[in-house]
Amino acid sequence: MGIIQKQGIKSSYFIFLGFLIGAVNLLVLFPLFFSKTDQGLVRAIIDIGATLSVFCTLGTLPVVYKFYPFYNHYLGTNKNELPFLTLLINLLGFCILLFIGWHNKAFIIRKLGKSPSLGHYFSYIYPYTFFLLLFYWLEAFAWGLHKGVMTNFLRETAIRVLTTILILLFGFHIINLTQFISLFSCIYLLPMLYLLSSLIKSRQWSISNFKISSVTKRLKGRMISFALFVFAGQFFNLLARTNDTFMIVGLKGLSDASIFAIATYVSAILEIPQRSLTSISIPILAKSWKEKDFENIKHIYHKSVSNLLVVGLLLFGLIWLNIQNLVSFLNWVSHKQGGGYDAIVNLAFILGLAKLIDLATGVNAQIIGTSNYWKFDFFTNVMFVIVSIPLNYYLIKHYDLIGLAFSNLIAYTLYNSVRFGFLYKKFNLQPYSWKHGLFLILTIALMLIVHLAPTPSNFVLNIAIQSVLYGTGFYFITVWINPAPEILDYFKEFTNKQVGKLFKKG
Repeated sequence: MGIIQKQGIKSSYFIFLGFLIGAVNLLVLFPLFFSKTDQGLVRAIIDIGATLSVFCTLGTLPVVYKFYPFYNHYLGTNKNELPFLTLLINLLGFCILLFIGWHNKAFIIRKLGKSPSLGHYFSYIYPYTFFLLLFYWLEAFAWGLHKGVMTNFLRETAIRVLTTILILLFGFHIINLTQFISLFSCIYLLPMLYLLSSLIKSRQWSISNFKISSVTKRLKGRMISFALFVFAGQFFNLLARTNDTFMIVGLKGLSDASIFAIATYVSAILEIPQRSLTSISIPILAKSWKEKDFENIKHIYHKSVSNLLVVGLLLFGLIWLNIQNLVSFLNWVSHKQGGGYDAIVNLAFILGLAKLIDLATGVNAQIIGTSNYWKFDFFTNVMFVIVSIPLNYYLIKHYDLIGLAFSNLIAYTLYNSVRFGFLYKKFNLQPYSWKHGLFLILTIALMLIVHLAPTPSNFVLNIAIQSVLYGTGFYFITVWINPAPEILDYFKEFTNKQVGKLFKKG
């Protein structure tokens, strides 16, 4: 099993654990203690803060991803000034944000007329953005040093544990809403400090060198060009993925934003394997391009498609078969707020399809972004924005939240189709085989059979029965077709270890 599979599996543990904790937060604790308006407020702070923090990086993150191996190779740790330079640029970006926000405060609040709570708490977005910005900056170097497992733990698990603590403090009336929002706005402070300490203690990273090196002088033109293009592409990509929240907040209000946030979170469960692979594959792909190891790039592309498709279909089936049970639970746990979560059923299905399409194309974005054709990443992200923003606006105006979900599906399909076509035409990369098609058809058939099978009305028993039926059938299909041998090998190894432990105890 290669380094990507090993570290990817470790990262997936933490990401999956984080998703479980996040599910408890979003699907149980938030509906139990917060109104839908307050839930939408938290979601808006998260999405706006994420978008603004990427803006503040001003292109430094892709520069670190691509050029940090060169700096380490030619300069070593103590003479590497890239950490200091990128920190200065990030702080400059945040100052620009503060200046723009201060001069347009009245305009921003006026545009949030349907979400007055967000207008009232808007200033808390700035500390959230600042600490997330610093975390992103440190995370980029951690990825370059192959510490993606640790950063995934901090970002996916630790943050959600801290959120749980804050929710419980609010739920038991130890803090009020204003104090909750204040503390939540600083939630990335502790993970950021821990990551900084870890990098310093590793002795592979330092911020003490301020002198401009020969590497920077030689590569500055290429780095600036690369940073501007890739940064613009990544920012547009993030804006395309988060503008739905902005539009819901502006056109519909925070209550609808909370409904869409839950549907988005449920569908985002499919991203668990993709997130772990992204952090692990970027430095390896960058090194492969540097060493012109095209066979390894081809191998990574093929394995990423196979592994992500298998895990994605497993998760999509479990979500789709149990989504009505989830809605029944939400309406039950939030009875004091009047329920009203039924719209999530159709939203989660459509958004899940969009995520599944994204998974089925593997690490195409990372392959393009680390290659010499990284400018294409910019153009496809611009295309994503050009398609998604007006489509989002039109469909949400005419078809409400379900229109927004279809907009996501259309945009993701076009976006990934263009990227797949580029990799095929430029590098003759085509990662699919007949196994993938047969596996997809049989899995869809299995979902329909389990869905039509009679089940009890109790949603707890319903979840157990449908999940077991689907999981068992999915396992036999996977063993028979074997589209992703690494996953089966790992599953057998894990099962054998657990059985061995049981026999030892016996």
